[in-house]
Amino acid sequence: MNKAEELDKYGYIAEHIDPTLDLFEEIDRLKKEKNAIILAHYYQDPDIQDIADYIGDSLGLSQEAAKTEADIIVFAGVHFMAETAKILSPSKKVLLPDLKAGCSLADSCPPHLFKKFKEKYPDHLVITYVNCTAELKALSDIVCTSTNAVQIVESLPKDQKIIFGPDKNLGSWVAKKTGRDLVLWNGACMVHEIFSQEKITKLKERHPKAKFIAHPECEEPVLAMADYIGSTTGLLKYTISSEAEEFIVATESGIIHQMEKANPGKVFIPAPPNNLCACNDCPYMKRNTLEKLYLCLKNEIPEVSVASDIIEKARLPIERMLEISAKMGL
Repeated sequence: MNKAEELDKYGYIAEHIDPTLDLFEEIDRLKKEKNAIILAHYYQDPDIQDIADYIGDSLGLSQEAAKTEADIIVFAGVHFMAETAKILSPSKKVLLPDLKAGCSLADSCPPHLFKKFKEKYPDHLVITYVNCTAELKALSDIVCTSTNAVQIVESLPKDQKIIFGPDKNLGSWVAKKTGRDLVLWNGACMVHEIFSQEKITKLKERHPKAKFIAHPECEEPVLAMADYIGSTTGLLKYTISSEAEEFIVATESGIIHQMEKANPGKVFIPAPPNNLCACNDCPYMKRNTLEKLYLCLKNEIPEVSVASDIIEKARLPIERMLEISAKMGL
């Protein structure tokens, strides 16, 4: 039976791994043998972050991959991130350790429905957060990140009408920061919407010297409590520059691994959610494991593909964002 016949409906080969294998060593060997690079988002498990060639936010990782001479990109993240890597590196093979690593935010904005929504506002320019599908990017005029969203909106004429999607919380925060009246798509990330304002208040009382830092995908009542609001990279940089010794962190808990590595001796407390968990994890991000990453690189599947016409259309709003960012020195 050949590989194609062994694949299940998600594109995997049924295979058991020898428990005596040193996966770090094997992944490193395969990476050199296949001229591959591994990208890991901040929300991945520590083992995956530690073996990656590049660690960061989704767009930054794809940009790094595009600069390299690698033939294969293994994206330890979620599906839309791997799509973005393919858009920026169409000639390279892009692999995702688990094809079921999706995104609740991306899922909250089906492209066919967003297209109808967009048609209701024909005189509006469309800005979409990079955390969306390739199809949604293809329907956009400009893509933004949580780092540059405010500056991208401010770069446009004040009379320019704007649709912002898919994250309503990020959009509301941008509208508040810029004073602009944005038309928002009603989408959200389940990870960032689950934080408990009441539990955070009690946690702040127990840790009065701690700085409370939050990602702008969080809901407004949570953001109103924050000492600092920023992208994942922004939060990490803040913990390094701040003189504070304790931080309550309202974003996916995977970033705490990098915060602890960059700040020996400082204390990081994951903000409590509205459930019985001790911390806030993205179930999609955590679908990727070291074992899946090894098999993915060994067998060169599952592969993420994007139609050539979508790549062409989706690349334009990303390039527009990069042009604006370059002009503004971002």
